[in-house]
Amino acid sequence: MSSSSSSAEFRCSVVVQPLAEQTDPAQERWAFQYTVTIENVGKVPAQLVARQWRILDARGQVEEVKGLAVVGHQPYLQPGQRFQYSSWAQIGTPQGSMSGRYLCVTEDAEIFYAEVPEFLLADTSQLH
Repeated sequence: MSSSSSSAEFRCSVVVQPLAEQTDPAQERWAFQYTVTIENVGKVPAQLVARQWRILDARGQVEEVKGLAVVGHQPYLQPGQRFQYSSWAQIGTPQGSMSGRYLCVTEDAEIFYAEVPEFLLADTSQLH
């Protein structure tokens, strides 16, 4: 299982925003919504099957999240198609980060991973 396939490739990008209604500094809980766009930039159709996230807060606390699908979907994408979804995460510090990957499979049962580069969980309006 490698991501060295020359014909199958998903590209992922993420936009983050703070979730004020789920944030409670007195309880040391900060929440962030993230919106992921997944684009099939490869040459063959493929399906996203599962996800794996690594969520890190500023104290070094790590939470691993694994499971099938994303928000109840296992999108099947033709070359050039995109799928976008939003979810959220909560951490114990005002700042942290996330990174992850999606397990994907082509029609020929070729397995590959779509990497989600590390992104910041922070209220950028509060950063100096």
